[in-house]
Amino acid sequence: MRDLTYPPIIIAARAAFKALGLTFKITGDEHVPTSGGAVLAVNHISYVDFIFGGFATQRSKRLVRFMAKRELFDHRYTGPLMRSLHHIQVDRADGTGSYQTGLDYLAAGEVVGVFPEATISRSFELKTFKTGTVRLAAEAGVPIIPLILWGTQRMYTKDHPRDFSRGKTLSLTVGEPLRVSAGDKAVAETARLRSQMSDMLARTIQEYPDHEDGAWWVPRAYGGTAPTLEEADRLDAEEKRRRAEARRAKRQQGKTR
Repeated sequence: MRDLTYPPIIIAARAAFKALGLTFKITGDEHVPTSGGAVLAVNHISYVDFIFGGFATQRSKRLVRFMAKRELFDHRYTGPLMRSLHHIQVDRADGTGSYQTGLDYLAAGEVVGVFPEATISRSFELKTFKTGTVRLAAEAGVPIIPLILWGTQRMYTKDHPRDFSRGKTLSLTVGEPLRVSAGDKAVAETARLRSQMSDMLARTIQEYPDHEDGAWWVPRAYGGTAPTLEEADRLDAEEKRRRAEARRAKRQQGKTR
């Protein structure tokens, strides 16, 4: 797979990180294999997670092909970039094609990045995991590499203004590879993956050097004021309803023209 865009993008990203005065606290990145296919399972707390998730594999000199929503590929600016980086387009209405592409990439020895929660967590704790991550890794016969990001939500997330001010710390915690089986074990294996990542998240939050009690970006369980998982679920449902109404209104407007 030819990568004409990825190398200069990495150089530009490093320059941007330096300009933003970011401090990286990376642990466990020796767990990323230096060759062969692998699924990188990443928690999802920010719109910029796919940028920093890929940074966790730099020690092993691996490039990550993220599975990302179709809207990013349809956009006039991000679309050409996503395709040039060989990321994988996901149509939430029909994920068959993207799943097969993921399998093809893994068979070719690529690292495929997946967000098991599918959408950003407003509570900054782990949402329910979809079983697709486990099924993908099991069918391809490759390990899952768990990755926890922390601090990216302070930059750009749901319900809060973007903040790219200087001096933030970003923590990246890579866990030990997990071998899984699918079939009737997919649900149990997904629960095992979530449990491992939940422990990693707790440790990452507790060891985060910039922790602030009462901060909006800290989960309620850790002394912050972020929504609880239940409150976040309600906000997600309201957002889904608004989007559905907007789509219906747009279709209706098209019919009346």
